[in-house]
Amino acid sequence: MAQRVDRLEIGTLGLSSGEARSIDVDVPVEELSFGEETYSAGGHADARLDVSHTTTGHAMRLRFAVSLHGPCTRCLEDANATVDVDSREIDEPGEDDELRSPYVSDGELDLGSWARDALALALPTRILCGPQCAGLCTVCGANLNEDPDHAHEPEPDPRWAKLAELQLDPRDDG
Repeated sequence: MAQRVDRLEIGTLGLSSGEARSIDVDVPVEELSFGEETYSAGGHADARLDVSHTTTGHAMRLRFAVSLHGPCTRCLEDANATVDVDSREIDEPGEDDELRSPYVSDGELDLGSWARDALALALPTRILCGPQCAGLCTVCGANLNEDPDHAHEPEPDPRWAKLAELQLDPRDDG
């Protein structure tokens, strides 16, 4: 079982320049909001953290998979989506700001924030109950997965709307 880690003191790995280490960690993965819906990610995930000591800093890689549970973005029924996360960070202190990881501060790696942000970037564009989900009827909201033959009368052509106003009332003598 992996060690539950929210923050990791990189110096405790004892890496010399050119050395690397892989460790299994249990990172926190909280609920997230996506498309105005909330999805549960189980609270934590088993992850693999690779840390390499470069000449002046560290190169890091975080990999994990989570199963998200929440509403389908098409039909609002229960949906599950497995999301594979593979994220890399570089932290080169004293170098250009582009080479500084926002997740490393004073030699401490914030795995919780990194895992949350990496998951958000790895999300699919839609979380569906199934690849063939038909969604909801745009007119009445019926679930088209349950009634694939669902249909409505076609809307009248708006160009003929004025003619509909001219219909005579049969009780009118005029």
